[in-house]
Amino acid sequence: MIHKTAIVDANAKISKNVKIGPYSVVGPNVEIDEKTEIYSHVNITGNTKIGKNNKIYPFASIGNDPQDLKFQGEETKLVIGNNNKIREYVTINPGTKGGGGLTKVGDNCLFMVSAHIAHDCFVGNNVILANNVPLGGHAFIDDGAIIGGNSAVQQFTRVGKSAMIGGMCGVVRDIIPYGIAHGNRSVLKGLNLIGLRRKNIPNKDIILLNEAYKEIFKNENLTENLSNLSKEFKNNELVVEVINFIEKDKKRPICTPFSK
Repeated sequence: MIHKTAIVDANAKISKNVKIGPYSVVGPNVEIDEKTEIYSHVNITGNTKIGKNNKIYPFASIGNDPQDLKFQGEETKLVIGNNNKIREYVTINPGTKGGGGLTKVGDNCLFMVSAHIAHDCFVGNNVILANNVPLGGHAFIDDGAIIGGNSAVQQFTRVGKSAMIGGMCGVVRDIIPYGIAHGNRSVLKGLNLIGLRRKNIPNKDIILLNEAYKEIFKNENLTENLSNLSKEFKNNELVVEVINFIEKDKKRPICTPFSK
């Protein structure tokens, strides 16, 4: 159902059972899949593809030009998956030529009021951005991460799987998978044990990960600490995820308990 006051370009690809509310505007290169609901006063433009069963609330701006002075109108894309809730005043920008040309959002995410996803970001599945959370360009937010209200993620920063960021935190360093960080500037405070239990991770694996965490971050020499980890730790899937995250090529330093 498309409201009579909505403006939907004739070239837009709108699947059956899509609802578009009053005064919303949909551009010519937009694709919207089945059972997605667009509320009133939403603007969707650019080369934007939106999956199934999404809900996009009033005054969201999806697919408008990146906030990057280098952007010259080149053809780039925004892809949004399924079952996401995109609340009021959320903004999501497409990619840029210099960043790979794609901004991508996964499935089952919640973006609360005034969250912002900048150009060339990757946001995984089951991610929550609370109120007023901006992601700088090229940020990587892995599955299950939760970022608290009024926190800001610096460009090129990575937030690992199921990590949790406290509110009003400047995230300027990469946050390891399953880590908890908060403070004026992100400081690692331990592991997201509650999140691990909610994922039904066996208790023995959680205990082992916690022991490995203590060894990895016992001092600031992460390279030496990783090399000295026992075989038992290195054979554990959760620990391997953390090790691979730390050792991967990166633009930002790793957030540690010693971060300032």
